[in-house]
Amino acid sequence: MSKYFIFLPNLLSIIRIYLMYPLLTFILEENYIFALYVFIVAAATDGLDGYLARVMNWQTDLGKILDPVADKVLLIGTILILWINNHIPIYVLIVFVLRDFIIIMGAAFHMTVYETATPNPNIFGKITTFVHIGYLVGVFIDIIFALNIINFFIDVFVALITITSLLLYGYNWFKLTAELNRG
Repeated sequence: MSKYFIFLPNLLSIIRIYLMYPLLTFILEENYIFALYVFIVAAATDGLDGYLARVMNWQTDLGKILDPVADKVLLIGTILILWINNHIPIYVLIVFVLRDFIIIMGAAFHMTVYETATPNPNIFGKITTFVHIGYLVGVFIDIIFALNIINFFIDVFVALITITSLLLYGYNWFKLTAELNRG
């Protein structure tokens, strides 16, 4: 029976992408409470689709591409519009976008040149996504309740975690490239 539900993780990724329209609209209209609700639902789909894919063995080739794309659309779209509304500093936006751009280009390079499968995310990449989600939830809460919890030190901390994640991806790719060139 479970094989009939193999599409559920992909559906959740598609829902996450679809939720970007109301999320970005709420942020643009400065309706941050509803934006936070939509963001939390979208972030929950990220956790749920990964859980279903791994635990129920509902992984598909489409899902291996769709899930990271949905993650990047959610995080980059959200941080971009929050930056446009002056809630995120430019250096955090740049670090987020550059990390994801470089990871996508590195994955495309390996998949094209070495004809490898889609790369598996490492544990620090998952931690980084969790930190990004937590950071953005904190930004929403900060805006809604004017708590001033997101400050320069939190911004720098998130940027450093993001840079560390990129460096670990780069290290793993160089290691993989060396192994592929030897073999």
